Amino acid sequence: MLQQATQPLTISALLRLTRFWNLIIIGLAQYCTAGFLVNSNTILDIRLLFLSVSTILIAAGGYIINDYYDVKIDLINKPDRVVIGKSITRRYAILFHTSLSTGGVLIGFLLNWKIGLVNFMSVFLLWLYSNSLKRQPFIGNFVVAVLTGVSIFIINILYETNLSAGRIGNSMIIIYSLFAFFMTLIREMIKDMEDLRGDQTFGCKTLPVIWGLRKAKFFVYAVLILFSISIFYINQLHLGFPINYFILFLFLPLGWLLIRLIRADTIKDFYKLSQLCKVIMLLGISSMAFI
Repeated sequence: MLQQATQPLTISALLRLTRFWNLIIIGLAQYCTAGFLVNSNTILDIRLLFLSVSTILIAAGGYIINDYYDVKIDLINKPDRVVIGKSITRRYAILFHTSLSTGGVLIGFLLNWKIGLVNFMSVFLLWLYSNSLKRQPFIGNFVVAVLTGVSIFIINILYETNLSAGRIGNSMIIIYSLFAFFMTLIREMIKDMEDLRGDQTFGCKTLPVIWGLRKAKFFVYAVLILFSISIFYINQLHLGFPINYFILFLFLPLGWLLIRLIRADTIKDFYKLSQLCKVIMLLGISSMAFI
């Protein structure tokens, strides 16, 4: 007999389940990467549309499977945002996850066998992350960050034979892939700080749980410094863009994030920092227009 949901499935609940605004950011990032760093004509390319759709389907499926495994933890950390078990049964959540993920992989193989393989590995890693890796120190954060970086770098795979900007185009895509990687890594670790209470209750071994907030913060400080040095070094080595560009779009926002992180000590503080990371991601995406 099918389990019944306790509340009706609304559009709002479905948008929360699939993290609609995060999906918009993913699609926007891919279109900006292709349009500003490859060639403006790619905006009308049907292959880019298919690529973005496949990536968004896989990401949506990943959010669903993550919530599927985290229902008990989320009931402690963020009960108002829980959808599975309330508006949608666990069985239908698995069905949605499988359908979305399969669709994303198939579209990827239609585009290019390399993209199909990347999409397949992404689905597998998202399942592995949700099932076990996110409960381990750092490795889960790292996997999600890698997949976010890959969502930008995959543009290079789609247009590998016709990058109009040549070496500069390749280097810029690498820089923005690193930007997406590091910002996601930082945000994931901040989210672990926000979710500390629920993670402790259910035995998750995230960095804030095993190290405590103070040491986990110092680790994020180190990542922020490594992030800034990496981007600056690649720019000096391959691109040579003016330092003012990086001060405006990178160092000032990261400096503000650092100050807020030093002062943060409540769940509300860490939630706001997580949202600030999204704003910095959007600033990074918008900066492509000024390349």
